[in-house]
Amino acid sequence: MPADRTTLPPVRLRPDAELARAALAAPVLARAVRLARWAGPETRVGAGGELVDAQLGAAAEVLGLTADEDGEAYASEAWRVAVDTGLVEVREEPGGADGAEGTGGPGGAEGTGTVTAGEALSLVTRGGPRDVLGLWLDGLETVFADAAAPVLDDLEALEAAAGADGRIDFDALGWDPEAEARFLDEVLANLYLLTVSEGGPGEGPVPLPALAASVIVPDDMGEPTDDVLEQVSRAMMRLDDQFRVLEPMGLVEYRPVDEALMTEEAPDEPAPAELDEDDVARYGMVRLTPLGLYGVRSRLLEAGMDAPAVGDLAERGADELLGAVGGFPQAAARAETERWLAGREPVAAARELLAAAKGADAGSPLRRLHCQQALALVGAEAEPAVREVLDDPELGGLARVWLAEQGAADVPPPPEAMIFWLAIDTIAAQLDADGDLEELQDLVEGLTGRHSGFFAEAWRVEHPATPEVLEAMGRLHRDKRAAKDARKAAFRARSRT
Repeated sequence: MPADRTTLPPVRLRPDAELARAALAAPVLARAVRLARWAGPETRVGAGGELVDAQLGAAAEVLGLTADEDGEAYASEAWRVAVDTGLVEVREEPGGADGAEGTGGPGGAEGTGTVTAGEALSLVTRGGPRDVLGLWLDGLETVFADAAAPVLDDLEALEAAAGADGRIDFDALGWDPEAEARFLDEVLANLYLLTVSEGGPGEGPVPLPALAASVIVPDDMGEPTDDVLEQVSRAMMRLDDQFRVLEPMGLVEYRPVDEALMTEEAPDEPAPAELDEDDVARYGMVRLTPLGLYGVRSRLLEAGMDAPAVGDLAERGADELLGAVGGFPQAAARAETERWLAGREPVAAARELLAAAKGADAGSPLRRLHCQQALALVGAEAEPAVREVLDDPELGGLARVWLAEQGAADVPPPPEAMIFWLAIDTIAAQLDADGDLEELQDLVEGLTGRHSGFFAEAWRVEHPATPEVLEAMGRLHRDKRAAKDARKAAFRARSRT
């Protein structure tokens, strides 16, 4: 996973119980559980804990698979997951490690150990949702390693890379396991980011070419070179293999690359912009499942990334809530605030929000903006707490706006100084929110249009963001004369401070 500490947009996770049910239904884990219940003292394993060849057919039949090469491969994978997650426990027989008579090597006919049920097997029926999800995450590690392993289908290359002891020299194959794992982690991180970002595909699928390009094509490259496009093509083919491995673990839903594309001759292949949805889908489509979002987020957290989830702040203070949601997409900020409010008494929650909104630091205008939005979610029940701050120089303007929006009676008119202070604070918050440019321009022009001589007074406002706000208004205002007045006011405000 990437090593930086960039904060990702918050993800909306399904309830643990729902995710746990999906984990147990994932084909690989379900098969591992069935094999763990089937295994017993007669089950023979090799030195590495793997089922001996003679038992793979029986294991495949237990799983309802045909006892052919594919069925045995699925059984072998499920068994590895059962061993690695602790669903089964392999006990080595005395003398087995030394090759004593009557024992076989890895994959041999007789095996070197016996099997008993592992402690983790009881979690399947008696554990809580978090226990099951922990079991699934352990299994994901095994499947991830399988997905990142090289595809060993070149027999001549394998023979050349095999040592005298039969072990494969992966360096001779030009395979770097750490680099391959990093690449797959980066792909999954990008897929996660696309899924949780505002304006992204959400729960919809992502075209495989776009996902591969996101980790291959440099951000500052305009038109990709032929060499880069070739790298993207090779990455797509590798990811096609990897997503086929990851899908049965419940991590992704995957529509594979159309195999006909591997053999079709397409001298007049259309440009990407000319491809319709069906054409694009032939190159592969992938989406993270709700369980996959949970799994990739867990990997991101382990790698040191800041990957918040909606609901993380429900038990935190209002200061942490308002400080965090300023960096959230709008929908996620609302959802997080609703979770926070759900467990609190309205007036007490409103008082806590208003107290957290105070301050003259750089982040305070955005805190006040989100405080006002949170109070809107509380509704009329917050009125007693809001009226308590009518005379506060930092919150009085916010309070009057909120009361007016609620249709409250007896809202005192604001002093002129409070009007100008609120205008500067509002624009400062919107600048920090990095919203729509046109909406911000409309806000600037609306404020100045309602107050004649705005810039003649605004430079005197005792707000720490006054110079920066006036400079921004000079850049944003579409009326040249007003923009010039704003720049003059900004100069006077800086000279004053």
